[in-house]
Amino acid sequence: MGIAHRTSGETAFTSFNAEGAGRVTTLRSGGSFVVQEDGRPLVTLALEAGGEGRLALRQAGTEAPDTQLRAALAGFEALFALEPQREGVALDADSWAPLRAALLRSGAALAGEGGGLEVRASLLWQLPQLWLRPPLAAPFPPHHVLTAGRRHPLRAPKPEGEVYARHIPWLGQTLTFRAATLDADLARLNRWMNDPRVAAVWNEEGDIGKHRAYLAGLITDPHMLPLVGCFDGVPFGYFEVYWAKENRLGPFYDAEDYDRGWHVLIGEEAYRGRQWIAAWLPSLMHYLFLDDCRTQRIVGEPRADHHQQIRNLDKAGFAKVKQFDFPHKRALLVMLLRERFFSDRLWNPAAEPEPPREGAGAAPRRVRIAARETALPVGA
Repeated sequence: MGIAHRTSGETAFTSFNAEGAGRVTTLRSGGSFVVQEDGRPLVTLALEAGGEGRLALRQAGTEAPDTQLRAALAGFEALFALEPQREGVALDADSWAPLRAALLRSGAALAGEGGGLEVRASLLWQLPQLWLRPPLAAPFPPHHVLTAGRRHPLRAPKPEGEVYARHIPWLGQTLTFRAATLDADLARLNRWMNDPRVAAVWNEEGDIGKHRAYLAGLITDPHMLPLVGCFDGVPFGYFEVYWAKENRLGPFYDAEDYDRGWHVLIGEEAYRGRQWIAAWLPSLMHYLFLDDCRTQRIVGEPRADHHQQIRNLDKAGFAKVKQFDFPHKRALLVMLLRERFFSDRLWNPAAEPEPPREGAGAAPRRVRIAARETALPVGA
């Protein structure tokens, strides 16, 4: 994730790389990207031919190879964040030779013709160390167990605290997801669940005792992960993500071991709108794909007659698979493929930001979603 702002003739993009000791800031001026940590230059990346050519590595100091690699990844992130329509960039083979093996081994780069290298956005965005907090060391080893007669992989211990962070350029704010807790979130969840707009979809209104039992049950359930979403630290919504194979949805289709599903409610009125949805929806999908590299599909089960929600999910990359009957509703199975999400760069909503508003405390810029306009309801 990163923060971008402009100074005179220069753009600063700050990444919060979880593997580093401090902030990694990339200063862009023209085709030059200077990556710094706590004000100390690490490496410089330079685009040749006015930004259209290869990307060269110019070392700014005598840094260890692992530090250079981490700094280079932060520089790549800044490049693709500041040029969201760029699909990839070729690397100057000679200058990147010391990091060639590490780049190929990490998946950050592909080998090209004549010994060249290429960094592609669709690969970079699959590197968990840039967005997960903390990054995963390796996928949890597979070990199959039975739950209520369903055979599925034993799930990894659930995370605590912040799990994902990403800066949203068109809002100028940082989006985070963190694991929900009773101490921090019970009162807020009780208020949100009793909001008439939320209750109309979730049907979970009730007193705080009901919601204490509800949230406690999810926290202890190995296949469920309740999350709270925040913009710049302000909670705005509640998300439930689950492993589909042992979920109620699992028996209704040929669920694979690492399929994930999700539910959402937006509890704060100020955060209901297209510019916010265009931030949290693809970011939540991004988190689910990063959380386990074996997850190839994300599924959902909206009401079959909820036409607006289905249109929005279709625009977000979800395919319509089939209708089926839950005990409480006629549902439509929808599915998002990992390959489509990353190859079509669906983390970028093709937004056209309005001019920024002037003055301290100005409201976030609204965006016009050109290609994948979304307007999900407050609960899904």
